[in-house]
Amino acid sequence: MHILTAIAAVSSSWGIGKNGDLLFNIPEDKKFFRRTTLNHTVIMGRKTLESLPGGKPFKDRNNIVLSRNTDFAPEGVTVCHDVREVLGIIKNEDAFVVGGGEIYRLMLPYCAKAIITKIDSTPDADTFFPDLDNSANWTLAEQSEEYEYEDLKYRFCTYENTENEVLRY
Repeated sequence: MHILTAIAAVSSSWGIGKNGDLLFNIPEDKKFFRRTTLNHTVIMGRKTLESLPGGKPFKDRNNIVLSRNTDFAPEGVTVCHDVREVLGIIKNEDAFVVGGGEIYRLMLPYCAKAIITKIDSTPDADTFFPDLDNSANWTLAEQSEEYEYEDLKYRFCTYENTENEVLRY
């Protein structure tokens, strides 16, 4: 069975970004993200792609960008214009939803899992991940020990979607 998984680093208030940038820069979290998504398909929105260094897709991954803009055709990515198109492309593989906020909201109902780096800090944010702790369809399945980087405490958490329909995309 192939699984669609959301992956994100969130603040205590489930914030993920501000002014097009990530809220946190934790080297171990970046390594974890790379290790987890390497050689898999990643799904993101146009703004997320444009926020990457040089606006270039992630290396060693199949990059899918979900955008309503029919003229958007950057090099090195597959552009899809709706969720069904994305689901049709990834039906035979494991894939990761990597942002941003609007893409998480659109794709989360189809995700079986969410791998969340929960950071015990609440910086100002303008972009948020849905609050899985207060969602009837999601349950915290496991969490790591607490780590610390500079003054930030964080844990790697895995949530599971309890909706059976999710696995049938």
